[in-house]
Amino acid sequence: MGICNTINYYILYLFFLELANIHYFISHWVATLISMVISYFLNVYFTYKTKPSWKSFFMFPLTQVVNMIVQAIFLAVFVEFIGISSVIAPFIAIILTVPITFVITRRVLN
Repeated sequence: MGICNTINYYILYLFFLELANIHYFISHWVATLISMVISYFLNVYFTYKTKPSWKSFFMFPLTQVVNMIVQAIFLAVFVEFIGISSVIAPFIAIILTVPITFVITRRVLN
């Protein structure tokens, strides 16, 4: 599901960045929030094979807080300081944060 979640996020990010012409940082946050809802259901049904509940639905975003903050920091560093394209930078940030997110999410959904 990680790959599916990543593709989902990236498509949303590119939509907001390129088609809606929204700043890369805002595009990142909006894409993250939308993809988080989709990610919850994909993780519940396919990755961890548990039943969805309101409790886990509202706890799930908390598992993503660390991930969102670290990704945002990587994104800013890559774009502002290293000079990586804002089109490519979020992909690199995601790859670096996936292991952290997996461990935290497993604890909340199981």
